[in-house]
Amino acid sequence: MPEPGPAVSETATITVDAELTGTSLSAQLVRFDIPAPTDALVATEPHYQINMCLTPRPLNARACYRQRWGPNRFERLGDIFMVPPGEHLQFRGGSGRQLSIVCQISPTLITTIIGQEPQWSDAQLAATLDITNARIRALLFRLTEEIRYPGHAADAMFEHLGGELAIELARLYLEKEEQPATGGLAGWRLRLIDERLSEDPAAPSLSELARHCNMSVRQLTRGFKVSRGCSIGDYVEQRRMERAKRLLVDGESVKTIAFTMGFSSPSSFTYAFRRAVGISPSQFRQRQTRGLQSA
Repeated sequence: MPEPGPAVSETATITVDAELTGTSLSAQLVRFDIPAPTDALVATEPHYQINMCLTPRPLNARACYRQRWGPNRFERLGDIFMVPPGEHLQFRGGSGRQLSIVCQISPTLITTIIGQEPQWSDAQLAATLDITNARIRALLFRLTEEIRYPGHAADAMFEHLGGELAIELARLYLEKEEQPATGGLAGWRLRLIDERLSEDPAAPSLSELARHCNMSVRQLTRGFKVSRGCSIGDYVEQRRMERAKRLLVDGESVKTIAFTMGFSSPSSFTYAFRRAVGISPSQFRQRQTRGLQSA
């Protein structure tokens, strides 16, 4: 198996908790203990690598495709990112402890599904660094459970889930390829949106974001969908839940988090969190705290 996960500093500790290997897919549950901020340039192996963090990713995690982009262009690294074969990425981010599922997928499988050798455009590469597709997220969670608690016919289930994951990644490539090359938001507008979400945990209205970007709500929603591949509402909710996860791991109470983030009550926050993450805030805290303590 290749070294797992994103680049980390030389002093980081990397532990593989569990893994499964099939004919076209390998997957690991990996713990990272990163004592210092990261700034590392790495070349990927000749396969697709997809990474989903199961605990909050370190603050300000960003990445740059250095062979394709200028040295100052760093895009935000989301909960899920994928690196195509042979690409060079420079990772930057803060210190911390993190648990991820890291999968390697055969490029032959992806090429067969697409029907030709994929040629990754700038827009397609940018989309790989923050994948918000709900089906891909659900498949990675199912793979996580299968690795942790293999059941009857685990090998067959692993191959089945790997095939579904490869299909969804191929669809992601094709969907982005079919989108118009123009019509997205300018980089400075996307940065303004991210800055607003980082500064204030309360959910902004569409009209507020439109004013920030000096455009109409209609232009904002259409342009954002082209740029990020998801609705702006889904993106805002995802970013808010990322912050909620971090606060939960840091020990904040559910009540404090709910009111800090602008929810009308702890129950409304719990409902939104369960809908986005699949478990309650208390269950999430228990699982992640238990997992990090054993790292």
